[in-house]
Amino acid sequence: MNTLLSVSIALLAGLIMTRVFKPLKLPSVTAYLIAGVLIGPYCIGALGFEGIGFPTAEDVAKLSLISEVALGFIAFSIGNEFRVDELKSTGKQALIIGIFQALVATLFVDLALFGLHLLMPEKLSVAQAITLGAIATATAPAATLMVVRQYKAKGPLTSLLLPIVALDDAVGLIVFAVSFGIAKTLVVGNLDMISIIVNPMVEIVASLLLGAVMGWILTQLERLFNSNTNRLNLTIAVVFLTASLAMLDFHIGPVHVSFSSLLTCMMLGTVFCNICSLSHDLMAAADKWTSPLFALFFVISGAELELGVFADMAIVIVGIVYIIFRSLGKYFGSYASAKATKCSPSICKYLGITLLPQAGVALGMCTIAMQLGEQGGLIRNITLFAVLIYELVGPLLTRQALTAAGDIKPMSEDVKQRRQQKLENVKKDQ
Repeated sequence: MNTLLSVSIALLAGLIMTRVFKPLKLPSVTAYLIAGVLIGPYCIGALGFEGIGFPTAEDVAKLSLISEVALGFIAFSIGNEFRVDELKSTGKQALIIGIFQALVATLFVDLALFGLHLLMPEKLSVAQAITLGAIATATAPAATLMVVRQYKAKGPLTSLLLPIVALDDAVGLIVFAVSFGIAKTLVVGNLDMISIIVNPMVEIVASLLLGAVMGWILTQLERLFNSNTNRLNLTIAVVFLTASLAMLDFHIGPVHVSFSSLLTCMMLGTVFCNICSLSHDLMAAADKWTSPLFALFFVISGAELELGVFADMAIVIVGIVYIIFRSLGKYFGSYASAKATKCSPSICKYLGITLLPQAGVALGMCTIAMQLGEQGGLIRNITLFAVLIYELVGPLLTRQALTAAGDIKPMSEDVKQRRQQKLENVKKDQ
């Protein structure tokens, strides 16, 4: 009962906040995140009312299954952006920009935090600086996708943005594995080449292979049904199944075999969209079904944000440096690579701004960083600080960048008049 009550309150709180913030013209994702903060452990949840809000972080964690499923569908939707016929024009650009901007962000953060280490070595170690530099690669696909959907963004920048956001996961896994391996060597003293090179490559290949197989299976099963309703149900079931299989974790000798849920479900969507003739209609139907799921995901994400990180001034200082230099790295890395691949001036100017949101993948990386013991705690808190800022500000900046680039069109006068007429008719009926 308490779980169902928490879910219903979370969804209602998110929807109400979208109305509250409508005059400010904030993206819905920002409203959902703020709603989560308000009903989380640091606000209403702290009052201790049974079933209203989330009193503790453990209460939020009980709904982690919703977040896992939502991430699976987010990745599945992004897979739709990897249609071969569309990638012929943007694939090379997306690949180059996706890799280059991630590496530049890592370089900028590494250099800035190493300089900070020289100024305050007792607060920040080289191992922590290297690990945070690797975490800087990650971009949150969820917030970006929600903004694109809400405002029906369409154009050259959007077409390039979503594949780049998806590529961030693969690039981030490799960079983090190498950087964290070096950091672990500095702390523990043992150089483990399997952890640095083999394990991340196994994770990427295994994720893409599992996703490809499940995409082929989904396409074959779709042929058994004639009803689009049953086909939609089948699609949802297979995404659930794929997300659950991506949670498998085991060892083969010294090699650790694990899967990235984002990469696996993204590959599922990619294969399905390229070999199933009905994929356009089914993806559109699935997007409508997942709307409340995504809203819940962001409210829960907001409740997970830890406001307590502001209590430590050292974390605030390092966090601010991290945010500034990661933002500069993302912007100038994407600007330089977009210019080198002959993208339009608007893409060069605005693409980097849309790559700022950061959440799920970064939080997963900082969880692994806890293996560094006491040093891992600082990494986790700085990442939480950055995620809090990026998730609240990032969607708004993404919307502004897409609007400035012309991918989000202002509402035409005809549409405004029709909406106004509908409202007046409703009032008359009442």
